[in-house]
Amino acid sequence: TLPPPPAPAAWPLVTVQLPLYNEQNVVERLLDAAAALDYPAGRLRIQVLDDSTDAGVALATARVAHYEAQGLDITHVRRPTRQGYKAGALAHGLAETDSEFIAIFDADFLPEPDFLRRVIPYFTRPDIGMVQTRWGHLNEQVSLLTRLQAFGLNAHFLVEQVGRQAGGHFLNFNGTGGVWRRACIVDAGGWHADTLTEDLDLSYRAQLRGWRFRYLPQVVAPAELPAHLGALQAQQHRWNKGAAETARKHLGRVWRAPGLALATKLHATFHLLNSSVFAVILLMALLSVPLVFVRAYRPDFEPVFRLAAGFVLTLAPLAYYYYVAWRRAGPHAGRWFGPTLLLFLALSMGLALHNARAVVQGWLRQASPFVRTPKLGAGGPGNGAAYRAHLTTPLPLAQAVLTAYFLAGLAADLHYGSYGLLPFHVLLVAGFGTLAGYTWHERRG
Repeated sequence: TLPPPPAPAAWPLVTVQLPLYNEQNVVERLLDAAAALDYPAGRLRIQVLDDSTDAGVALATARVAHYEAQGLDITHVRRPTRQGYKAGALAHGLAETDSEFIAIFDADFLPEPDFLRRVIPYFTRPDIGMVQTRWGHLNEQVSLLTRLQAFGLNAHFLVEQVGRQAGGHFLNFNGTGGVWRRACIVDAGGWHADTLTEDLDLSYRAQLRGWRFRYLPQVVAPAELPAHLGALQAQQHRWNKGAAETARKHLGRVWRAPGLALATKLHATFHLLNSSVFAVILLMALLSVPLVFVRAYRPDFEPVFRLAAGFVLTLAPLAYYYYVAWRRAGPHAGRWFGPTLLLFLALSMGLALHNARAVVQGWLRQASPFVRTPKLGAGGPGNGAAYRAHLTTPLPLAQAVLTAYFLAGLAADLHYGSYGLLPFHVLLVAGFGTLAGYTWHERRG
């Protein structure tokens, strides 16, 4: 590991943007964490970009007044409408500050006091437009659901982002826990609200303009994971639909970009299309049951099935990918890798219907609002109307029907002695069955 760069001779002016929308469970701890940031006096500004309509407005107002009285440069920014959602709030705040650098934290993040002092020195060149840090997990050990989310996110932050940087390929700002150079945002055209992933969209626009990004896996920004299935599904819908929208917007531009290496273009293609894998998973799952009967009644296709069995070997690099992330995450990631991987795969398969629908909506340009991820915070409500209001999954009946469908496939595997697809069907039954039960429970409240 290379030593960190030296501190700048003169620390630049930084504005910390905190976009909020109905975050009454976490707003006070967020503002406390932002106020505790250790940065030279007179060089730090904090913008509370508050589009809220709930009791969080009063909480934010009181907290801002408290820190203003202590001499902190903090402002409570209220827009007349929520136009543009998060992207609109960030753009509005940018227009009200002239800081050279912009740090962004979502409401569920708790940056360490030394965050800015550790990140700002990495803007060592004038063409470095953004520095992203790794997400930590405040509530990883709360439940199996949060442990599985941490397992998947660790792979992104400890393998994917690290590999992209090592290969010199396009990185992405993860929406929070990062710092932008203001000139980069402006040069790339500012924040756009025409996708649900404004972070990925701006990342590609900036890098296509020649800006360079840095990723710091050694700097961790702790955050809260969605603790309930409804919150997770709201987040997954936004991420997957937005990724499809961004792919539709930028894939052609990537391939037309002059001077961009072929390897980077290929890598960017897989990056932009990664959410579409859920549509492929769902299609494969639906076709897997008829294939059991085709194999049983059409023995002339047996050589094809034997050849297809070789594709099972593709699970080896997938397992190794997650294993590397699991090892790098440290002992808190859990004791048993194998069972965790299988449970994570089952969860991913169970989410395939919900996420595939989001991907199709993105590719078909179906408009939908920016739905925030509900957050609990310390002592927040466990499971109620706030979560049920944000459930974007199909009715539990659809998941239950698919559970029965894959159970039929599992029974056919056993009946015909066709065991090649049996593990796949077991995971599908576990994933869809568990999510159907979870969804039914949360909808009943």
